[in-house]
Amino acid sequence: MADTETNAVEEETTEQVVTPEAALKNKINADVLQNIPVTISVEVGRTSLKIRDLMRLTQGSVVELDRLAGEPLDLLVNNTLVAQGEVVLVNERYGVRLTSVVPAADRVKNL
Repeated sequence: MADTETNAVEEETTEQVVTPEAALKNKINADVLQNIPVTISVEVGRTSLKIRDLMRLTQGSVVELDRLAGEPLDLLVNNTLVAQGEVVLVNERYGVRLTSVVPAADRVKNL
């Protein structure tokens, strides 16, 4: 019985030892991670159309969206909701002032 206990302890000890090579493989270089490009988009709203209605659209047509005027816009990073905000003008360009940010734990769940 003593041999069985010794083998179990040795197995546990072996599993917990991490070599420097393994640690390097598991470590993510922060510089590399921070230089990965992402796509940011702002969504005003959505709608669903039948193809026949889509084909009838012409210049001046109005497409009604599912969002009310004044509701916050969605800020998406790689098609994942990250925040909501409102449109602002910054040096004659549009921008978004964030009014709420989705917690990081919730964002990870949606990946």
